[in-house]
Amino acid sequence: MQQLSPIAARAAAPATLPAITAGALTWRPASLDDVSRVTALNNTMAEADGAPYRETEDETREELGAPWRDLEHDSLLGFDAVGELRAAAFVATFPGDVTTVRAFAFGGVHPARRGEGIGREVLAWQLARARQVLAASGRELPGRIGTYAEDDDPAPRHRMYLHAGLEPRRYFSDLKRPLTNGAADIPEVALTGSLRLVPFSDEVDDATRLAHNDAFRDHWGSQPQTMEQWTSGRSEFAPEWSFVVVDDEPDVAALLADDETDASTRAALEAGAPLVVAYALNSRFAADFPVRGYSFGYTDVLGTRRAYRGRKGALAALAESMRVFAKDGMEAAVLDVDTENPSGAQGLYASLGYTKEHGSTMYTIEL
Repeated sequence: MQQLSPIAARAAAPATLPAITAGALTWRPASLDDVSRVTALNNTMAEADGAPYRETEDETREELGAPWRDLEHDSLLGFDAVGELRAAAFVATFPGDVTTVRAFAFGGVHPARRGEGIGREVLAWQLARARQVLAASGRELPGRIGTYAEDDDPAPRHRMYLHAGLEPRRYFSDLKRPLTNGAADIPEVALTGSLRLVPFSDEVDDATRLAHNDAFRDHWGSQPQTMEQWTSGRSEFAPEWSFVVVDDEPDVAALLADDETDASTRAALEAGAPLVVAYALNSRFAADFPVRGYSFGYTDVLGTRRAYRGRKGALAALAESMRVFAKDGMEAAVLDVDTENPSGAQGLYASLGYTKEHGSTMYTIEL
């Protein structure tokens, strides 16, 4: 492995952050009192850009109020002369990062104020602040600054990212599977051995997190989630639509002997906790129904422990999720997938009738 220079050197953080002067806006950090303003701005931008989603105030509140967020230093809101929010800049980091330390930029400019150079200066502030955050982390790991753009976003946004030194790094597909025939054409998936499909519950929540961390160890860009991260942002989560697969008779000795079994999973196995081996956790984003023109169940995370791949656990959990979506009157099942997912997920989704409806790109600076 290539020897890395110190993160402080690689991040090349500026001593001071660039001022945002374009548009003559007044800037201050965000607070939880700004939830309704930020939600309204985000939705106005999404509508103007043709994005296939809208945000609720609960989602914004969860996002801004995450315990690890530092709004005082990692956010700016720009107001016009009459006090209307016209632009926002946020930088987000995550406490669970262990192999790559990351900082993500999000925000934007109200459609009525675009073309004034505000967006370029907002992005410059975000990138500078991201460099400061990474440099101050003290974590001697590879670093990444990232942001996202929908493929249908206005071209200037993509050009702006490229001009600022961000490169397209990863591509994601938003997939839809119609449920027009209800559950009639959803396959029945038989599990073998000691595997058993069960509804999601609080009792298996942390076990599911451990399964997710194991399942995504070999996925590009994925980092382990702490319990704090895992349970954050659940305002739209639908536990009644979610399922996990457990192994009633796991080979504990083999799992403990596996050098890749993480410490948290080892502790859970030694304590006799249930071993979740696959999962499908789903949400109900009702605010998006009128935007897309149909109702749907959304699969947030789907995965299988690496040692259990090929045993159809995730397929069984997803198929059961789809059946429940259909039973509750949803017109489609939707999910998002990395186009280079190493687990063969794209083939699984295609076999179930999922097809691409939208796409997005992750832009990054690798440090």
